[in-house]
Amino acid sequence: MKTMLAIISNALCRITGRSALLIGLSEYVNLTSPPAAAPVPPQARRLPPKPPPVRPAAGGAAQLVSSRTDRPDRPGARVVASRSLSDFTPQATFDIKKCDVHRLEAGPPVKAELTREQGLQYYRTMQMVRRMELKADQLYKQKIIRGFCHLYDGQEACAAGIEAAINPSDHLITAYRAHGYTYTRGVSVREILAELTGRIGGVAKGKGGSMHMYAPHFYGGNGIVGAQVPLGAGIALACQYQGNNQICVTLYGDGAANQGQLFESFNMAALWKLPCVFICENNKYGMGTSVERASASTDYYKRGDFIPGLRVDGMDVLCVREAARFAADHCRAGKGPIIMELQTYRYHGHSMSDPGVSYRTREEIQEVRSKSDPISLLKERLLSNNMASVEELKEIDIQIRKEVEEAAQFATSDPEPPLEELCNHIFSNNPPLEVRGTNPWSKLKSIS
Repeated sequence: MKTMLAIISNALCRITGRSALLIGLSEYVNLTSPPAAAPVPPQARRLPPKPPPVRPAAGGAAQLVSSRTDRPDRPGARVVASRSLSDFTPQATFDIKKCDVHRLEAGPPVKAELTREQGLQYYRTMQMVRRMELKADQLYKQKIIRGFCHLYDGQEACAAGIEAAINPSDHLITAYRAHGYTYTRGVSVREILAELTGRIGGVAKGKGGSMHMYAPHFYGGNGIVGAQVPLGAGIALACQYQGNNQICVTLYGDGAANQGQLFESFNMAALWKLPCVFICENNKYGMGTSVERASASTDYYKRGDFIPGLRVDGMDVLCVREAARFAADHCRAGKGPIIMELQTYRYHGHSMSDPGVSYRTREEIQEVRSKSDPISLLKERLLSNNMASVEELKEIDIQIRKEVEEAAQFATSDPEPPLEELCNHIFSNNPPLEVRGTNPWSKLKSIS
């Protein structure tokens, strides 16, 4: 039987192009099978060949998985294959869905290049947002997070794709479903969850909560429906005034798309050719009302009329990235504003007080999960094109779960802000001032 296995082993070597397998198949039988009654003569056994020399790869990681056997002298020993970075496809080109365009001669490309490093980065970003939101859901149901809480799971490709297309120095402002963008703009999961639980270690020192988180070049998190859109136009005006070649990405939902202040902002941005990318995240429902019942026209990318527009597959991170890059280049070229509609989907209800199944069926949600999930789509691309291994992605998942769990431990053990912190940071750079409390005799101090 060993002779037959040796023949098979040599044939596999020729097929794979390797000079030798890690260990011969005949030897593998010895490792995984109970020992025979009669001992094998030493001269009949072959020692496993030494692994080939490791070639250093970019990033300093020479090898992803070590070549080893765990106690090869023991029956049932596990053999782990060696796989270096050179075994993976470093870059691939993918066909992506064509964007619908309005007042544009040409749209974004229909092919997208993806490097292995980018793919792993996007995968980690989206998985981190997904796990963070699921943990927030758990903490809310435990009544550790209170008040308003709008979760972003399902829409991760929007935040990851936009961030991949713009510069860190560009500006971004969004509505109240802001956790994902808070993370992609550079705030840690630890600070986000601590803010949700109202702790002093939160990004806004526990005083902002779910809808009011901020970071450099990130302006929230705004609780009033649609109110962030005029602010985004103002930030774009500041970019134009300063001449710094920066843009502002201004996000809103389909529920805000019918507000008058949006059209006022569109008009001013078009008149002054402001470098503003207006993005409608169309997740199909404004609170519990479907877009078909709320809007006479659901072509949100055409709502600017005189402003060019794009309709994009918001469940594909590569589609979002290419479209956002196209839109950013449009603005930087001095052509004025542009509108993007990202067709996406939220898995949770509108907020944690909404079960999300009174106006849509569970089957509808499950169908989107099974056919259009942004993380599953990217994972399939990476695996089917040999850009990552199953084990590698599992290791990333394990690391993310651990990081989110540690962040949750911090968010539930960190102290709440003391009363003397209540009125601090009303102004950015003023000297300390007194603030009246609930009555004329109650005085609080504000420190910038």
